[in-house]
Amino acid sequence: MNIEAVFVDRDGTIGGNGHFIHPKDFSPYSFSRAALQILKENNIKIFACTNQHRISRGEATLEDFYKEFQSYDFDDAFICPHGSVDTCNCHKPKPGMLLAASEKYNIDLTKTVFIGDVGSTDMLAAHSVGATKILVLTGWGYSSLNQHRDKWAAIEPDYVAENLLEAVKWVISKSEE
Repeated sequence: MNIEAVFVDRDGTIGGNGHFIHPKDFSPYSFSRAALQILKENNIKIFACTNQHRISRGEATLEDFYKEFQSYDFDDAFICPHGSVDTCNCHKPKPGMLLAASEKYNIDLTKTVFIGDVGSTDMLAAHSVGATKILVLTGWGYSSLNQHRDKWAAIEPDYVAENLLEAVKWVISKSEE
C-alpha cells in the first residue's frame, strides 16, 4: 500500500481525554511523539486534522494550535474553528479539511490514512474521501466503538488499535506490503 500521508486527530488520539484542553495545558500520551517520529522516519507526511470549536468562542486561537502541532513535528495542521451547527464544510464529519490538504499538497486521499478516536466524526470524514480508517481506543474510542456505534453503523474501521503507536505500527506494516 502506497501511503502518501497520515491524518491524525488531536483530542483523545494524540493525548488528553477527548475533551478540549488548551494547547498550553495539553500533554501528548507517552508514546505519541515516538509514533509520529516513526511516520517521519518512513517519509510519510503527517497532518493534524481537528475540530476545535472553542476557537470560535475565543477560548484559544488558531496560532495556539499551529504552534502546538509544529512542536510535534507535523507537516501541517488542518483545524476547524467552527461549531457543529455552523454551516462550514470543514467540521468533521464533513471532508473540508481533508479536501484542503489534498489540494494544498496534491495528495490522493485514497492513499491516506486517518487515525482518530471518534467514529461519528473522524471515521465518517475518512470514509467520505476513501481514506483508510483507524479507530484508536484512547479518548472516546472505546465508547465510540461500543455505546455510540449506532452513530456510524454504516461503516467499518479498517483497523482498531489500542493507541496511536499501535496504529502507526499497523500503517508501517501496510506501507511495506
